[in-house]
Amino acid sequence: MAVMFSGCNNSKSPNGNRGALASTAAEKVYVPPGEHDEFYAFFSGGYSGNLTVYGLPSGRMFKEIPVFSQFPTNGYGYSEETKPMLNTSHGFIPWDDLHHPDISQTNGKLDGRWIFVNGNNTPRIARIDLKTFETDEIIEVPNSAGNHSSSFVTENTEYVVAGTRFSVPVPQKDISIKEYKGNFKGALSFIEVAPETGRMNLKFQIMMPGFDYDLSHPGRGKSHGWFFFTTYNTEEANTLLEVNASQNDKDFIAAVNWKKIEEYINNGGGTKMPAEYAHNVYDHSTHSAKSTIKKEVLTVDPTKVPGAVFLLPTPKSPHGCDVDPTGKYIIGNGKLSADLTIHSFDKMIAAIEAEKFDGNAYGIPILKFEDVLAGQVKSGGLGPLHTEFDGKGNAYTTFFISSELVKWNVETREVIDRQPNYYSVGHVMIPGGNSAAPFGKYAVAMNKITKDRYLPTGPELEHSAQLFDISGEKMELLLDFPTHGEPHYAAGIPAEILAPKSQKIYRLEDNKHEFAALGGDETRVERNGNEVHVYMSMIRSHFTPDNIEGIRVGDKVYFHITNHEQDFDVPHGFAMIGANNAELLIMPGQTRTLVWEPEQVGVWPFYCTDFCSALHQEMQGYVRVSPANSDIKLSWSLGE
Repeated sequence: MAVMFSGCNNSKSPNGNRGALASTAAEKVYVPPGEHDEFYAFFSGGYSGNLTVYGLPSGRMFKEIPVFSQFPTNGYGYSEETKPMLNTSHGFIPWDDLHHPDISQTNGKLDGRWIFVNGNNTPRIARIDLKTFETDEIIEVPNSAGNHSSSFVTENTEYVVAGTRFSVPVPQKDISIKEYKGNFKGALSFIEVAPETGRMNLKFQIMMPGFDYDLSHPGRGKSHGWFFFTTYNTEEANTLLEVNASQNDKDFIAAVNWKKIEEYINNGGGTKMPAEYAHNVYDHSTHSAKSTIKKEVLTVDPTKVPGAVFLLPTPKSPHGCDVDPTGKYIIGNGKLSADLTIHSFDKMIAAIEAEKFDGNAYGIPILKFEDVLAGQVKSGGLGPLHTEFDGKGNAYTTFFISSELVKWNVETREVIDRQPNYYSVGHVMIPGGNSAAPFGKYAVAMNKITKDRYLPTGPELEHSAQLFDISGEKMELLLDFPTHGEPHYAAGIPAEILAPKSQKIYRLEDNKHEFAALGGDETRVERNGNEVHVYMSMIRSHFTPDNIEGIRVGDKVYFHITNHEQDFDVPHGFAMIGANNAELLIMPGQTRTLVWEPEQVGVWPFYCTDFCSALHQEMQGYVRVSPANSDIKLSWSLGE
């Protein structure tokens, strides 16, 4: 097959430049051996807790990045250095439901520095460094629950924003659930991002009425400085929500002028309240994470900041909330409405300035639907969810119930094309689709159900992505490929932005880990009561030391292991028999620590788990474990 394709296309340029020559779907997604994909695509892993990295157009999976879940493949969340990343105010939480990734932006364009993701279950926001593809920071979001309308960045990554799905008592207290209405609050959290380092800081929370805040997107261009959130359950029901939260003909899009609130708090506004939340930061010089519990958060009552928050009526139980690349239109997809609703930012401002309000909700002005409406798309589809943009004036909306992707013109609201999905599509992603400058070549539909598309694998199949060519007037289905976990949104970026900046190794001279053994003379074994610390190094194809004696049953053995390789893509693994946690996979120049508590007398091997050379199999050693009352002296060796 490869010969046939190479015969059709003699170009040696990246696949993305072959489009004019490619004539079949297979040719358009085929990336010849040795050539690279045109785009990186980052898929949320949903209940896997992790982020997965794919190439487009090939659909090849490159990497799984552990974020909120322990990951035995490399020991994330098991090693002493990474355990603090999963600390919360509830204690160690080794799992979450990872939803929406968003790439950092400068002037509304993707800059490829970081990608932010949210933990939906125990509310958290994580920042992943796109040089190392490792999780660098996780901040917990207090006063929030079901962190769903997250995580999306403002035009210059001033903030990453997190809105609560479930409103809760603030502060939490023992209260009857039947007292929900009027007593629960919805927190919209604005986490500022340091421009140089990316370091996050929870700057303020807006305490909104007790609705469910579903999804959100930032304004851009003329609407920069605003943020938009869909709501449902404006009925404030607390039981049988599929019925009781569907009573109102319209719910709202909440429009938040964050610039105005920022000015308010910079001038001393807001109320500090006690709140415990974890802030976990990984340091690449010490190769270790540190968790800090914070005790206070700044809250804002929106009624105290006139002109900052308004409610836009939107039919009906709107889910997706998307802003077009120009910032002129806000699209609210009422999942129980057959039509798509497009609000006009200009009309919204005019209505606010004319004070044309239609009542209020808990003191927040409600604008009149007709005064802010730009138009509707009479699509005839069922269950509209999410919309992305191609940068050419077109929008692409998913319809969950009718399982289709619909292309329509943003200005005329005319439906241009529709393509079936297999099946039950949720999100759609166009690389850069959540920015002012999308790369409108491909659209990726993320489907919830996959039956009939792949060979059966028992009762469950992986979820599925479908790649469409959107470069022409009509969409063309190019490829199906499985995804890991349940993908909730994805973010794509041209490879030429990220690949040149990818970090190859960690330099040994920069390694400031407290327990690193940077040279052969630094390897040793030390006892401190029942604690034994092994300062070990590894290089093709041996450990130093590789024979250790004098360990006793009841000891707690810390293996601090430093990889001395300074070559790209040469990690080494470490696995100890009987260790009840995981292995370690240690990158070149990195130090990691595994704890082992031997419970049986004997001579027990350890070995490298990642094939590293022709003598990989010989990369092993032994630990002798003696009875708890043994007087055998602690000793270690290599080459004796």
